[in-house]
Amino acid sequence: MPVDLTLISHHLCPYVQRAAISLHEKNVAFERKDIDLGDKPDWFLRLSPLGKTPVLLVGDTPIFESAVILEYLEDTQNAPLHPQDALERARHRGWIEFASSILNDIAGFYSAKTAQAFTEKATQLRTKFARLEPEIGTGPYFDGVAFSLVDASFAPVFRYFDTFDAIADFDILTDLPAVTVWRQALANRPSVKAAVGVDYPQRLQAFLHARASHISALLTVPVQT
Repeated sequence: MPVDLTLISHHLCPYVQRAAISLHEKNVAFERKDIDLGDKPDWFLRLSPLGKTPVLLVGDTPIFESAVILEYLEDTQNAPLHPQDALERARHRGWIEFASSILNDIAGFYSAKTAQAFTEKATQLRTKFARLEPEIGTGPYFDGVAFSLVDASFAPVFRYFDTFDAIADFDILTDLPAVTVWRQALANRPSVKAAVGVDYPQRLQAFLHARASHISALLTVPVQT
């Protein structure tokens, strides 16, 4: 008998998106429960020792940390998203970690208080994506025609740039043709679209506006809440 799965999430959390994408790709039924990370309920803190999303409730048992959740789903559900070959699987895990490092750089980018710090963070991101460019296969996805957990991990990365590009051209992803094709393929994937709510762009814009950072000052479109 199938176990009830509940994904405890936050509207903007990119790591939640990874888990949601995997669940959708595997066609697994699950309930999603969003919380406010600025006002974490006690019941959530009892489930998540680190106080972070996502948490996957498997029946009454909580699994925390997105990487662990992804591996659990690989172990227990159909439609594997990891390569069968052990070496390729290890390679993919490395690039998933690389995606996490880019998410950290993105947080530094939108939090930078000064123009100089902002430019430095943009350069760091540009360098990371330039390093990624030759690693992308023939497409449309990271390693060819098969959608993998690397794709699930980078889709939330690229989603940020939909909002960044609407603010200004920061020259981070320009002249990277493989990255550009991959980004578009991920944006069109049904599981990627389903990983966030329809109000995600407005929520992210409001979040950026509230940062009181350099990028906040560049926002010219009225914030919708």
